[in-house]
Amino acid sequence: MGDKLKEIHVMVTAAGAPGAPGIIKSLRLNGEREIRIVGTDINPQSAGLFMVDKSYIVPRGKDKDFIPRMLEIAAIEKIDTIQPLATDELPSFAENIERFEAIGTKVLVSKPKFLERANNKGKLYSFLESKGIPAPKSAMVSQLAEFKDAVYKLGYPNIPVCVKPQVSKGGRGFRIIKKEIDKLNILLNSKPDSTLVTLEDMLSILKDAKPFPQLVVMEYLPGDEYSVDLLAKNGEPLIVVPRKRGTIKLGISFAGKIEENNEVMEMAKAISKVLKLDYNVNMQLKYAADGVPKIIEINPRVSGTIVLCTGGGVNMPYLGVKLALGEATPEITPNYDTEMIRYWQEVFIDPEGHTFQL
Repeated sequence: MGDKLKEIHVMVTAAGAPGAPGIIKSLRLNGEREIRIVGTDINPQSAGLFMVDKSYIVPRGKDKDFIPRMLEIAAIEKIDTIQPLATDELPSFAENIERFEAIGTKVLVSKPKFLERANNKGKLYSFLESKGIPAPKSAMVSQLAEFKDAVYKLGYPNIPVCVKPQVSKGGRGFRIIKKEIDKLNILLNSKPDSTLVTLEDMLSILKDAKPFPQLVVMEYLPGDEYSVDLLAKNGEPLIVVPRKRGTIKLGISFAGKIEENNEVMEMAKAISKVLKLDYNVNMQLKYAADGVPKIIEINPRVSGTIVLCTGGGVNMPYLGVKLALGEATPEITPNYDTEMIRYWQEVFIDPEGHTFQL
């Protein structure tokens, strides 16, 4: 490839996230330059911390000491770019972009006003509809009566209805409300991660909630699910890689396939343009009963299964870094039909504190 580019220093936060090992591997496999990777997490036993060149334990993203500590580490390690992996950290980083830039560090995060719109599912759906982009039928609720009314207005009990927190991550709080559920079968034959629930059970859980959670009730989307990874600049999509989700466990893809679905790609591009997000963005879409793909949620950061893009010839984590550094991002077509099967892998620590893998 000729002379390599100069070495850079990249910080990867939330190194304990499920997708962290794949993102770290992607950065290592960039083929253009050496990258010194610094990892941070709240948990000293996070697997990703044992894959990086230097690691730090830091406060949670919403903690008042989080940004001061990250600024301190960025200055000590001469960090060129920060690749946030945790949704909770994004608002803090977005509100302090200029403070990091003042010490020469670029954070791969969107501007605060655009970030907030993408993270709040209820506001997101309403905004997209106002722009003429199909979105799930939905209602934001903050009282038990509003919740029950919305469930029935969306077709229950004739069809299932979904509910989730307006702001959440990793599928937390997502449930499918269905009239007929075989609870005994779920108890005996399913792992304890089923999303099915009856309306009666939901009402029992929510009736004593103080304060009542901010929820969004939405239509059930029965079709195929896609996860789309984009690289964007002020919303303009530079690279788009659609992945059909296969096996999903606890909200994480354990099998998937890069698929040339132009309908899904065009929908993701349209959403990106109106939201004006920057750098790595992940969109999850699912086909509705009427055959239209609709957005489920947006992760305005690198996704947990973005390593599939790397396997398909498009190293999205590294391309995000290049974009942040002001370097040209090449036009790349992924190797469509590339499939991924994910499996558990271990990191061992010997009595002297040295790490190894079998």
